[in-house]
Amino acid sequence: MTRILKTGWHVLYVKSCQEKKVHCLLQEKQIEVFLPTIKTIRQWSDRKKTIFKPLFPSYVFVNITSAKEFHKALSVQGVCKFICFGNEYALLTQQEIQKIKLLVSNDEISEIKVTQNLPKVGDIRKILHGSLDGLGCEVMRVDNTQKIVVRIDSLHQNIMATIPSYYLEEALV
Repeated sequence: MTRILKTGWHVLYVKSCQEKKVHCLLQEKQIEVFLPTIKTIRQWSDRKKTIFKPLFPSYVFVNITSAKEFHKALSVQGVCKFICFGNEYALLTQQEIQKIKLLVSNDEISEIKVTQNLPKVGDIRKILHGSLDGLGCEVMRVDNTQKIVVRIDSLHQNIMATIPSYYLEEALV
């Protein structure tokens, strides 16, 4: 079973808790890499601390432009393999990478969570304001803010975030 290597943003599966180390090692090898992180507050018995943890545990995104870069990325300590779906390597579009970058860099969006299960109920809406303008989403809860789910198809996962209710359009998409 042979896989055809396409250039673009691929998904590396790395050892548990090695995402930041792999990110640094890939940068040292001059490979374009992206590790989306989210800010969380950890509670210990004596203190609270703000930490940054990966949005997608054990995943690091690399922009592969040649077979040489593909093999260089695989040779980095902590890397297990490239993620595949069937006979194809998981490949994200530049637009999907941009959306993830906008999501993790926007301070108005909080409580970001990643799930693999699609929600059962909810309205399909479109975001009309802010850095996520034009992005389709599913409403999960309605109160003074609204939980939404943003589907990133190439990963077969959902991103859940809390955004202000005025960001959403009123009619269904």
